[in-house]
Amino acid sequence: QVQLVESGGRLVQAGGSLRLSCAASRGTFSSLAVAWFRQAPGKEREFVASINWSSSITSYADSVKGRFTISRDNAKNTVYVQMNSLKPEDTAVYLCAAGRRLTLTKRDYDYWGQGTQVTVSS
Repeated sequence: QVQLVESGGRLVQAGGSLRLSCAASRGTFSSLAVAWFRQAPGKEREFVASINWSSSITSYADSVKGRFTISRDNAKNTVYVQMNSLKPEDTAVYLCAAGRRLTLTKRDYDYWGQGTQVTVSS
């Protein structure tokens, strides 16, 4: 069983940057794919970015491509997402998820964190 804990979310002005972290507080996810999703109030949970176990494959939603970068440090059992040029529409709860398959589909991920709130003010 893998338990994930996100951190790094806060209030930031438009154009600013944040780095979110997703750490495995129990178990290890060094062999698993990891993805970030986000959910804004009243909206569906949507895919943001994903990375395979070796960091050789990454994927991004079109809405964040060129602004967000996902990375991982398996020695630290942590995955990051660097978010630059933030926009008010990036405001959401950001959740990380881990699973055996690298997909864009939330139902394919077995383990989820509780999320961290990112609020971007205009």
